[in-house]
Amino acid sequence: MRICGDRLRRHLRATLLTALALCQHCSLAQGRPRAQATPSTKSSSPVGSLKQQFASARAAYQAGHYSQAWNELQPVLTGNPNNSDVNELAGLVQVSMGQDDKAHSYLAKAVRLNPNVAEWRTTLAVNLLKLHRNGEAEAQFRKAVGLEPTNYDTNHNLGEFYIQTGNLMAAIPYLRRAQRLNPNSYSNGYDLALACEQTGELDQARRQLQSLIKINDRAELHNLLAEVEEKSRNYLASAGEYEKAARMDPSESNIFDWGAELLLHQTFEPALAVFKAGLERLPQSTRLQLAVGIALYGLGRFDDGAREFCKVWDKSPSDSLPLSLAGKAYENLSSSMADEVRSRFRQFVESGGRDASIRYYYAVSLWREHEGNPESVQPAEIESLLKSAISLQRDYADAYLQLGIIYAEQHKYAEAAAQYEQALKTAPNVPATHYRLGQALSRMGDKSRAEQEFTAFERLHNQEVAATEKQNSDIQQFVYTMRNAASPANSN
Repeated sequence: MRICGDRLRRHLRATLLTALALCQHCSLAQGRPRAQATPSTKSSSPVGSLKQQFASARAAYQAGHYSQAWNELQPVLTGNPNNSDVNELAGLVQVSMGQDDKAHSYLAKAVRLNPNVAEWRTTLAVNLLKLHRNGEAEAQFRKAVGLEPTNYDTNHNLGEFYIQTGNLMAAIPYLRRAQRLNPNSYSNGYDLALACEQTGELDQARRQLQSLIKINDRAELHNLLAEVEEKSRNYLASAGEYEKAARMDPSESNIFDWGAELLLHQTFEPALAVFKAGLERLPQSTRLQLAVGIALYGLGRFDDGAREFCKVWDKSPSDSLPLSLAGKAYENLSSSMADEVRSRFRQFVESGGRDASIRYYYAVSLWREHEGNPESVQPAEIESLLKSAISLQRDYADAYLQLGIIYAEQHKYAEAAAQYEQALKTAPNVPATHYRLGQALSRMGDKSRAEQEFTAFERLHNQEVAATEKQNSDIQQFVYTMRNAASPANSN
């Protein structure tokens, strides 16, 4: 299941509403008649002069010659400052020249002069939206619907406005009405299904997608239907829809989504096969290579998984994600593989990489080396790494815990207790932290508080998940992290 909002960022195109509105509101430029479509002429002007200049400006606008159109409009604006069509065309020309602020006065004046044209109100609404005057834009979109309540475009545009501004619940009635008016509209139907999926109207989303698939069968419809089925806990159906999407369009994203669905439900061998096949197709995809590593981790092949993470990091040493994934697996690595991972932690830190998790994992790896060979690493270096991790992430509970362990090893029990207490502020339900705090307090002579911490440890320890459950939780976190990970290889 994708984190809410990610699909909206991918699929609800920020320029869609503007492009749609401006294209359909070019009726003036295309010569569609209005009440004042022809500017009046003054007796001092040659007969038809302003009319001809207006027509010439309109033709220049249509041809994309916006500066020429603007120049030719100047005498027409001077001679007809209160003509609605002239003001509307002037506003459209200014919009096309990227002058949204200047366009506004003309578009607003056109609407004041002729308030009953739904298309012009929508053009003004789009202009207001671009000027970040969303409340005023909403009012104009709604007035357009009021003027033409059975018009597909007015309903669709208001629905799209609400989607762009994050009000999905408000969008649905207008998108639904637009779809009834034009059942074959793909873009409106897709966005309606997406809005329903995001707001939990799963049955409606499913019906809408199934209807669209009958009209225009596309991979993205199956991908979204897969998410609907995932949220509905129809996991087999979800995997099947992800597979259909990947086979129809074997893009990196679709392949990853298919494999990730298999990962989330602990079917690691099939997931590994999907990711490997995808990597053969898209050998430069770091995202799929990392996914191979995650699948190997799920299978308990920790060294193989870490090796994939290291390969990805070697290609892009500034990217902390591969090393962060390797750090999660570190405690399960063989000594030789642990050495390889630790050397990369060191390279990342020494190059100035500012990632709290890598500094933490490097500190932990050095601490374990120190435990095996106290002379090999100085605790001061580990302490410095942990403090730098905390400076980068103030709520890093694991770093506080590890720093407390180091202080306790040095018999600095008050300092250790302070670090454990900081860790508990962020992560209050970690049994080990309560236990170590109890030990430190006991050493300090505070037996009463120590007993409270030992009691908390016993209570939480009985609730602690088994190792396999923790591994599955790690994999879920890996997948959610990877869903948001940018990849340089988004090849189709």
